[in-house]
Amino acid sequence: MTRVLTYGTFDLFHVGHLKILERLAEFGDELYVGVSTDEFNALKGKRSVIPYDQRAAIVSALRCVTHVLPEADWAQKRRDIEEFRIDIFGMGHDWAGKFDDLTDVCRVVYLPRTEGISSTQLRTGLGARGGGRVVDIKSGRDRVSDVV
Repeated sequence: MTRVLTYGTFDLFHVGHLKILERLAEFGDELYVGVSTDEFNALKGKRSVIPYDQRAAIVSALRCVTHVLPEADWAQKRRDIEEFRIDIFGMGHDWAGKFDDLTDVCRVVYLPRTEGISSTQLRTGLGARGGGRVVDIKSGRDRVSDVV
């Protein structure tokens, strides 16, 4: 059995997220996905529009994903590789070289990202339509969550 591992924030989930997860799943029998917690994102200087539990639920619902785990710190990657007996660690090519230190415990691959789409582009586009739009979206999302 071949196990593959990747990590991401997966905020404002889009087709680029889906495509990279599907491509990574093709490398093995099981795909483990670490989703960055809100606390870890804060340490990285990021703030997600969608809270961790909802981002993890979205990723977990994908057919290509077999396991979802919270990503709480940078050092966790090596521990997870060893704990879950990971064979392949994969990330988008924008991370190329950053995780080569893990090659002593697994194969490391960097895959091309989907052109023309990213969470940063979505966030920027939403911000360009009016300063409060992301806040409005968050507020609406919270109201929908309360109803559900």
